[in-house]
Amino acid sequence: MRSLVAISLLTATFAACGGGTQQPPAATGNATAAARIQINGAGATFPYPIYSKWFSEYNKLHPNVEINYQSIGSGGGIRQVTAQTVFFGATDGPMTDEQLTSAPGPVLHFPTVLGAVVPIYNLPGLAQDLKFSGPVLADIYLGRIKKWNDRAIAGLNPGVTLPATDITVVHRSDGSGTTFIYVDYLSKVSPDFKSKVGVNTSVNWPVGVGGKGNEGVSGMVSQTPGSIGYVELIYALQNKISFGAVQNIAGEFIKATPEGVTKAAAGATVPDDFRVSITNAPGAGAYPISSFTWLLMFEKPADKDKAKVMVDFVKWALTDGQAFATELGYAPLPDAVVKKELAAVERITIS
Repeated sequence: MRSLVAISLLTATFAACGGGTQQPPAATGNATAAARIQINGAGATFPYPIYSKWFSEYNKLHPNVEINYQSIGSGGGIRQVTAQTVFFGATDGPMTDEQLTSAPGPVLHFPTVLGAVVPIYNLPGLAQDLKFSGPVLADIYLGRIKKWNDRAIAGLNPGVTLPATDITVVHRSDGSGTTFIYVDYLSKVSPDFKSKVGVNTSVNWPVGVGGKGNEGVSGMVSQTPGSIGYVELIYALQNKISFGAVQNIAGEFIKATPEGVTKAAAGATVPDDFRVSITNAPGAGAYPISSFTWLLMFEKPADKDKAKVMVDFVKWALTDGQAFATELGYAPLPDAVVKKELAAVERITIS
């Protein structure tokens, strides 16, 4: 399902006296308030809720700016920004060296927030939250664990009465950064999963049925008793779908929270190009299926007016915009990463 965020620019505010038009507030930084500018982007469904919020809030500050975003999956975002059919892309799986080389110019990655991918399930009548280990999740998605009362699941959940029903496995059908994060984690904890499925935004799943977008997987699991899937945390929270705790390297069963995601990022060494994996991170309290999500922009965009606005927007998102992260189930970026990004965004040519 495609979702489109379009923040209208056409609302005029009239002054109390004389019926004149009130001028919009001046833009911060490099953005200008003089001309109306429409910018189109597309990509990951993972950050769609916070991007929707950000574009709305930014429009309140800059009524002349309209940012449209299509939530089509990370694979689509990479393809569209590479083809230059959109001004910016979004992905939860960083572009590969091959993808970067095939692009018509240098593409920069900007982490925007941190998020968690959670295993969701539909078991009517089950009151307790389930616990999963990485190897158990891998074996479910490899088709080895077929029943909910399998001894591997039961062993992690003593005292929980599990039904002797089949597990319906749900995965993404589209190119997906959420898939990338999930299989990146499963490949780290299961050598068999790594060899049989591997790590990519699209993989050949041994079992299961596909749903398009985080929205599609959420909907399919909600409607299918006995099913299991994986989505970004906010989709589980918004749709009130049960999701399990996952065992981390320290042996703790951690249910995803922004705090657990922040702990996963705390020890990460972030390279200059910002392409880094933080799944299965060490440390007490770290949620193991955590990741950055990235905004993609060309270093030397042809449209300098749009570039000026997007540079200003990125600076706002990295600073003031981070305040909206926690309420939407995301974790704000570490200060050190923000500082590094604010320096990197200056590489984008705007004149």
